[in-house]
Amino acid sequence: MTIEEAQQTVDHWIQTTGVRYFNELTNMAMLTEEVGEVARIIARQYGEQSFKESDKDKVLADELADVLFVVICLANQTGVNLTEALESNLLKKTQRDATRHQQNEKLK
Repeated sequence: MTIEEAQQTVDHWIQTTGVRYFNELTNMAMLTEEVGEVARIIARQYGEQSFKESDKDKVLADELADVLFVVICLANQTGVNLTEALESNLLKKTQRDATRHQQNEKLK
């Protein structure tokens, strides 16, 4: 699925199953919540925290998909074409960081 197809698929789901988009502020709060759930899994799976019983059924892929879903919702409702935005962002990073990372002693 392309990013454009994902945006269309999420929009169709919202219009048919979700009834309508939550407002932007609600979606921003939901995005923060979903990112927190990703952080919780990462802290336990790759960090030093241990899993609580209530966390053991959480799946990183599912939580990352929740983050992506809300990002797509926000893009759709604010008129952002994520394909164009990502292409533009990668160009910016490539130009800005052309030699920065290669010269970073911490990455060697």
